Amino acid sequence: MGTNVKPYGKADSTKKEEVAEMFDNISKRYDFLNHFLSLGIDKIWRKKAIRILSKSNPKTILDIATGTGDFALAALRLNPSKIVGLDLSAGMLEVGRQKMKKKKVDHIIEMVQGDSENLPFETNHFDAFTVGFGVRNFENLEKGLGEMLRVLKPGGTGVILEFSKPKKFPVKQYFRFYSKYIIPKVGSAISKDKSAYAYLPESVAAFPEGQDFTAIMEKVGYRDITSKLVSGGIATIYVGKK
Repeated sequence: MGTNVKPYGKADSTKKEEVAEMFDNISKRYDFLNHFLSLGIDKIWRKKAIRILSKSNPKTILDIATGTGDFALAALRLNPSKIVGLDLSAGMLEVGRQKMKKKKVDHIIEMVQGDSENLPFETNHFDAFTVGFGVRNFENLEKGLGEMLRVLKPGGTGVILEFSKPKKFPVKQYFRFYSKYIIPKVGSAISKDKSAYAYLPESVAAFPEGQDFTAIMEKVGYRDITSKLVSGGIATIYVGKK
């Protein structure tokens, strides 16, 4: 499936270790770059994903690969009692914690360091989970999806937002040019980490999207799976139930 693309391509380290290292390296400039390189559209995608999740009215939410907590913050509009943001990268979490304190929501959103493929929570624990642009960084996709399903309560909902490869003109051509030339160039200039922003388009290209991804969700045990393309197919919102 080709999902074992690694940020730095070192022979002696796992994808998981390299992803954590990469996000530690770029954590200070990540928020600025994320919104700049996505032209702010990522905020609209998160809002759409949260709107879908609002139908199930979750009170406890796990945000996987939370980074600096943008998806967790977007989920506040659901009026939950507790959100846990989990990430591998200590650097990203620290930036996120400062953000939560500044916004005075750190009593609702807790930032926790952990591995999405080995979640430190009991079975049937959360009403819902969200993942924004994180599943393509998993070392073992099935294991990660299985763990997220495990910690969901029966009837709980998982929402996964991930980049996809646009198929139609002109979005396809624009996205290819933008991800191949603009993202690596601007990203490396501002973050001073050339590999991190070369990895982004590579990991998107290697990711099993659309029906390939929903087939993996089904295999792992999700039910009532749906997928919705956004912005001409630049990203997809996948939804599954336990």
